[in-house]
Amino acid sequence: MLDLEKRIDFGRGEQPVDLVVRNARLINVLSGEIHETSLAVAQGMVVGLGEEYEADRVLDADGRYLCPGLVEGHIHIESTCLSPVEFCRAVAARGTAAVVCDPHEIANVLGLPGVEYMLAATEGLPVAVYVMMPSCVPATHLETSGASIGPDEVADMLRRHPDRILGLAEMMNFPGVLFKDPGVLAKLRAARGRVIDGHAPLLSGRDLTAYILAGPDSDHETTRPDEALEKLRKGMHLMLREGSHEHNLLELLPVVNEYNAQNVSLVSDDRHPWDLADKGHLDHNVRLAVAAGVSPIRAVQMASINTARRFGLHGRGALAPGYRADFFLVDDLNRFQPRDAHLGGIPLTELDFSASTPAPATGTRLGSVSAQTFRVPAGPKGADLAVIGIVPGQIITEKRILPPRLENGAATADPGRDLAKLAVLERHRGTGNVGLGFVTGLGLARGAVASTVAHDSHNCIVAGMNDADMALAASEAVRQGGGFSVALEGRVLATMPLPVAGLMSERPLAEVLQAHEALSRACGKLGRDDLEGMEDAFMILSFLALPVIPSLKLTDKGLVDVDNFGFTDLWIE
Repeated sequence: MLDLEKRIDFGRGEQPVDLVVRNARLINVLSGEIHETSLAVAQGMVVGLGEEYEADRVLDADGRYLCPGLVEGHIHIESTCLSPVEFCRAVAARGTAAVVCDPHEIANVLGLPGVEYMLAATEGLPVAVYVMMPSCVPATHLETSGASIGPDEVADMLRRHPDRILGLAEMMNFPGVLFKDPGVLAKLRAARGRVIDGHAPLLSGRDLTAYILAGPDSDHETTRPDEALEKLRKGMHLMLREGSHEHNLLELLPVVNEYNAQNVSLVSDDRHPWDLADKGHLDHNVRLAVAAGVSPIRAVQMASINTARRFGLHGRGALAPGYRADFFLVDDLNRFQPRDAHLGGIPLTELDFSASTPAPATGTRLGSVSAQTFRVPAGPKGADLAVIGIVPGQIITEKRILPPRLENGAATADPGRDLAKLAVLERHRGTGNVGLGFVTGLGLARGAVASTVAHDSHNCIVAGMNDADMALAASEAVRQGGGFSVALEGRVLATMPLPVAGLMSERPLAEVLQAHEALSRACGKLGRDDLEGMEDAFMILSFLALPVIPSLKLTDKGLVDVDNFGFTDLWIE
């Protein structure tokens, strides 16, 4: 940290600075213009803009665009399947300088030790990682999680980590808010005066107003323009989400204008590692916005200064005297490919992204699993099935009513109708709970896939076309300490171990990608013959157990009608 006298000396050019970037066209998110300038950096801080300074090192931008480091406002690092260090290494090369994460996933498996691990593993990294305290552990009463975090723990963590934990993470239990659940309200009270993020899909009218009055004042679950406009009108900070499966950015962009753009951020929420490697991080979201007609200045603002201001990250998100020297160069604003990224004025090649924090132990108690575990006895004569219907590109689902396919007194999968059997097995407490259902739209033709990544409680979720392969896939996913598995005709074809809480790998990104390629090849034999479809399969699977997103989901306790926030029958007479 530069003391006051040093700041003045550097600003006046009375001693050499560490670095000068010359011949740059600055994307100035503060003045709202692109202008030719030079940038002076000393001890990690911007100390000059436009003036000539004597420097130890000079970087000639050669007329390229100089962009401030991007700021992620809402992401679950666990969704990348990477350790926190590997995640930061990957996104730094894409221009990301700071991240506000919600460790909700690992918290639902391990509780407070999971949150402490995320804090320790990101302490002092070149990419600044801030945490929002998980608000919903467990997320609801409709599932079995591995831990519980109450209001007292929330208050204690906010008190003990004031500089790292910025506030309360997405309050997903909006029914609990509206019905004044004492535990939910106690968490909101514990975070009073801090940032409180919302999670309010399709909430509107008086219910939305009441939700905002309770404290949450942002939303990343918006999917419709009219919904977005109402939330902006009522003072919410709108987060335009573009993740690996949730594609809301382009549909919501028309709502953004020159008068409200400062209340809008670009966020990822969930992003798989192959998307990080192929498409990028926030740079991908900026490219999409620019391609849709948003000015590059505004797109960068929504991915930097707007988010920094939302979370009170002073000195981040822009390039001006007193701001941290996080930046990168871009040759073409339409292609928006980050080059020569610097964090704190230091090139990435000179920064240390080493890991030193051991991962916490993860206990998994699945018990014995066999084909019989997945048998669904036939329902009443003439009854139909309530089936989870996948909506392409969204994590919301539909409730569909379909006639069953019956064999030997049991309902079975039907590849001819893209109807797969679905199961969620509790893996934390040894309850033996198994929720059974059906899903259409996943695209499996044979075999089975299993995963211990299943929002929000991250029990073991399995989809398949026969019970024996489902049992094999589930057992293998848990045997390896958590992860993904593919089974066909009694053989395990491929796996991806995720030993950190059953959510994250400890391997480098390149090795995780290799494991994914093996999974993709294996899934091609199940009827999915393209890489993109395989990516969607595991991402879609991970959200089918999420009972806070409409309309029909499956947990270890049974089929959930999210619209009514309660359980519903599998059989419809």
